[in-house]
Amino acid sequence: MFTRRILLGALALTAALATGCSSSQSPSTPAASLPDAAGLLKDAAAATGAITSAHFTVKTNGTVPGLSVQDLDGDLSKEGGPSGSAKGTGKLSVGGQLVEVEFVLVNSSLYIKGPTAGFQKIPAALGASIYDPSAVLDPNRGISKVLTSIQNPKTEATEDVGGTPTYRVTGKIAKDVLAGLLPGLTTDADITFWLRQDAKHVPVKASAKLPGDASVDVTLSDVDKPVTVTAPA
Repeated sequence: MFTRRILLGALALTAALATGCSSSQSPSTPAASLPDAAGLLKDAAAATGAITSAHFTVKTNGTVPGLSVQDLDGDLSKEGGPSGSAKGTGKLSVGGQLVEVEFVLVNSSLYIKGPTAGFQKIPAALGASIYDPSAVLDPNRGISKVLTSIQNPKTEATEDVGGTPTYRVTGKIAKDVLAGLLPGLTTDADITFWLRQDAKHVPVKASAKLPGDASVDVTLSDVDKPVTVTAPA
C-alpha cells in the first residue's frame, strides 16, 4: 500500500507545487506596483506545461489524511517511456512508523526498495495505473491545471527564495482540482505560489495549507536539466 501512496500522493504532487527553500520578503515593494496575479499565473501555467524535467522535494507538515509521505527528494522527466520517468528517496509513515524507501519509475515499470530488501519490480500495467508522471507536466493537467484554477488570486509581495527573486501569489484551490495531485483530499485549500520574476514565471515553490494546520510544501529546481533514469540491476 505504501507504494501506491508514494506515487499517487507524493510524486503527483511533485512537479506540480513547490516549496521548502528559505525566503525573505521585500516589504519595500508597494502593493499597487506588483503585477496582476491572473497574468502571473497564466504565464506560470504555460511555462510549467513546457517543462521536460525537474528536481523536486516534498515535505509534509502535520497529518494529511490519505498521504503517507513525510519527506521526498527526487528527479522527474517526461522521457523514459510513455509514462515518463522518476527516481529518488523518501520517508513514509507506515503503520505509525517512518520507513525510508528508494523508488525508480522507468519504461512504465515501478521499482521500490525498502529498508530491508532490494528493489522490487511492480508490473507495468499496475505501475501505469498507480501513477502517470507525464500528467504532472502536461499543459492541460497537473500543475498547470492548479495554476489556472486558483480562485481569487492575489499578488502579495516580492520575496527572495534561495537567491531567486519571486512574486508571492496566494489564493484558494478547490478540492476537485487538488484531488488529481492529492488523491483522497476532501476539502478546499489555501495555496501559495512563489513564481520567478523573470518572463516565464516558473514556480520556484508552493505551499498548500490544509485543515488542522497541516500543509504540504514542495520545491522545484534544476528545471529542464538532463535527468537520466535507468532500471535497477
